[in-house]
Amino acid sequence: MLSKVGTTADMSIFAVVFSTGLLSAWIENIVAFAMLLPIIKPIIPLFGINGPEEGNSNFAKAMVLSASYGSLAGGFGTEIGTAPNLMAAAYTHIPFVNWMVFGFPLAIILLVVTWKLLSWIFKPEVDRIVGGKETLNNAMDVMGSITKQEKITAVILFFTIGLWVTTGLTGLDSYSVALIGAALYFISGVIDWKDAQEGVDWGLIIFFGGALSLGAALLNTGAAAYLIHDLIGMMGNNVSTLAIMLLLMVIAVVFTQVMSNIALAAILVPLAVTLATAQGQPVGIYAIPVAISCSLSFMFPMADPTVAMAYGTGYVKIKEIFKAGITLVVIGIIVTLAVLLTIGKPFMG
Repeated sequence: MLSKVGTTADMSIFAVVFSTGLLSAWIENIVAFAMLLPIIKPIIPLFGINGPEEGNSNFAKAMVLSASYGSLAGGFGTEIGTAPNLMAAAYTHIPFVNWMVFGFPLAIILLVVTWKLLSWIFKPEVDRIVGGKETLNNAMDVMGSITKQEKITAVILFFTIGLWVTTGLTGLDSYSVALIGAALYFISGVIDWKDAQEGVDWGLIIFFGGALSLGAALLNTGAAAYLIHDLIGMMGNNVSTLAIMLLLMVIAVVFTQVMSNIALAAILVPLAVTLATAQGQPVGIYAIPVAISCSLSFMFPMADPTVAMAYGTGYVKIKEIFKAGITLVVIGIIVTLAVLLTIGKPFMG
């Protein structure tokens, strides 16, 4: 992407934000971040920066946080982009394309905000790659050309995306499409069972299933309705939809900084669905903003694995992550409400 958008520091931050963002709409955000981090690290010295792990380079801080925050923001684009999104989709049964109608505008806006915010907070001390495009081209030559296996991987990915987008025509659900994509990777020989055993986080899958079971228990036992009754009762009568959305989002944002967003979504999404049903509102009116808020994990390293990995590089300190993260969280809440109450309202069930 750098060869297309330019070799300046500002465009490098842009390229990182949007590369991880677009990837994380279709794959787990930590995978998108892990794919880009080994590419980002060699790019930083091309700008003449030495010893970024000492935490003395604004450009290095912006680059590594761009990858982390970009992977989080990009995940809002589809219902498979984050685990809380999947959970909300499972309870609301919102079609895949419907989520994209409001999800992608939200993701693009937040990616642009992330780019501009990080460029402003961590104003780069360098201008462009030393040697310009020639240096960049030399670095790309070292990486080599795309392999046959990489081409097959891309074809299967785009085919799977096509099936997700056309679920309304094919009658397939999102989970069946995911299984088809996985089967094609095995059939084509891109991966084998040993790769799946070693590379797939089976513990996370079991954790996700357990979280869905917890949510189902909250709904089926009436516990969700009981909790919602008490929560709304504390707010008084005639509470507006916007006020309830904001309250649930703030609760989600606060707790997601210190606990698993999957576990948090397992508790809050069923509550949100119960409340919407009781009020006769669209089923996703509260569940979707709650799910998105569960992934506004920008403020601390413990909030999300990608933020922890960014901190682990040594490029950025905790107080700097908090400074950028809290600003992005506030903007994220405002933008989410604006998008969902305008573009998204007709598509939330």
